[in-house]
Amino acid sequence: MPTGRKEVKLLLQRLDEPWRLGGELSWQPLHGDASARRYVRLGGFASGASLVAMLLADERARFSEEAMSGPEPEELPFLDMQRALEAAGLPVPRVVASDVSAGVVLLEDVGDTTLARAVHGAGREDRRRRYRQAVELLVDFQARTAGPGPDCIGRRRAFEYDLLRWELDHFLEYLVDEQRGVRLEGEPARVVGQAFDRLAAEIASWPRVLVHRDFQSRNIMLAPRGPVLIDFQDALMGPAVYDLVALLRDSYVVLDDDLLDELIDYYLELCSARDLKRPPADTWRRQFDLQTLQRKLKDAGRFVFIERVKNNPDFLPFIAPSLAYARQAFERLPEYQPCRRVLAAVVEELR
Repeated sequence: MPTGRKEVKLLLQRLDEPWRLGGELSWQPLHGDASARRYVRLGGFASGASLVAMLLADERARFSEEAMSGPEPEELPFLDMQRALEAAGLPVPRVVASDVSAGVVLLEDVGDTTLARAVHGAGREDRRRRYRQAVELLVDFQARTAGPGPDCIGRRRAFEYDLLRWELDHFLEYLVDEQRGVRLEGEPARVVGQAFDRLAAEIASWPRVLVHRDFQSRNIMLAPRGPVLIDFQDALMGPAVYDLVALLRDSYVVLDDDLLDELIDYYLELCSARDLKRPPADTWRRQFDLQTLQRKLKDAGRFVFIERVKNNPDFLPFIAPSLAYARQAFERLPEYQPCRRVLAAVVEELR
């Protein structure tokens, strides 16, 4: 695989101060989670500052690594969404320069401290404070992107029924079939299929807002200028509750029940203050549970997919918390108990 060094150096040559090199270009590869994109911290500038180079994957993988609905993008979705979110006044990394044909985007360096890293081992009050700030960022995201807003790829695609249903099949294909070695057939397949049809149809019927799609602790950077959102290239229209579930039912950071309840209430309080219409609290909590069930089953399957297809086992430890969230959601949804009983027979974490 090409290193990207030549392409980065050629792009840097086009820039003015403060991006003139004062010596040799330093090159520090960064961990990029499950993405096919690679990230490198660049140094050696006369100003003493640093940049991050995003090195794009091959042509087919540049636009999205997630299943999508809607039209094919006309430009790199990252650049499209970055421009729209920055125009809305939201904290996203600044783009210094880009050459998509060469596979390079140069970005503001927002550091290494994710929300997940900041709360690891932190006391309850520090965790509470940081998560309240994250909820504030989410409400600000939803308030600033409410209404028609500027055109962007995220507004031209949506969490429609077919996409939601495909994600549930992704769970069956990879978690149940591939990892557990069981293919549901006959009556068990009918029971689960009907439940998944109902779940996808109900979620698809809710009003839609612009959704980040992965608003979780590893995608919130705690930069010197404040929290900064990353990994927004897969944004689309979907339920308002989706990003709240992503944040509070995060496979990487498990919150206790009391803090979860407090943060859901805080979210609704902030939405009311920003005149964002949300359902009554009991309806909202049901939506939260239904979306938790759909997203966390998908996540559990996705982590197996990443291991089997991308040869990356790093996400396997996060299957257990994902399925624990799904089990807790099942417990609050009596109409989905027949589905749970079928799945629990082959996925013990759902019992």
